[in-house]
Amino acid sequence: MRPRVVTRSLVSVTAIVGIAAGSLATASASFAASDAAPAKPAASAQDVSVLAVVNLGLTTNQAKGVQRWLKKEWRYNGSIDGQLGTNSWKAFQRHLKAHHGYDGEIDGIVGSGTISALQHFLKKNGWGYTGPIDGIAGPGTKDAFKTFANWCVATY
Repeated sequence: MRPRVVTRSLVSVTAIVGIAAGSLATASASFAASDAAPAKPAASAQDVSVLAVVNLGLTTNQAKGVQRWLKKEWRYNGSIDGQLGTNSWKAFQRHLKAHHGYDGEIDGIVGSGTISALQHFLKKNGWGYTGPIDGIAGPGTKDAFKTFANWCVATY
């Protein structure tokens, strides 16, 4: 397992345990003091799943265009829902590995290696990226990705 995956898993488990412990402590305190403030609801599974979607600033419509391109060109078999999740990024990583120097696992995790290869793709193919290949999805990367996504919407 990659170190980032392990770290992310440990952080998630720690957060869930902390939320659960905090909820229990709040419940105990509320029984002890009748005028205590009401407890905040614990995080739900839906809140956690949102973290798996990485649209890099794209609108739902733009992300759907990218998904249609991925479905046609890179064996994406998920739904066209405008949420660039793990399966969307796995398909994008296949493209980046084949043509743009991505040498990581096809795991759908949008780390610095995926972003670096995406930047290379956006720069090499004239999508307007002019910044460094640094693996950071800053404003220049996001703007160029939007330009590419708009082409996908118009073409697919």
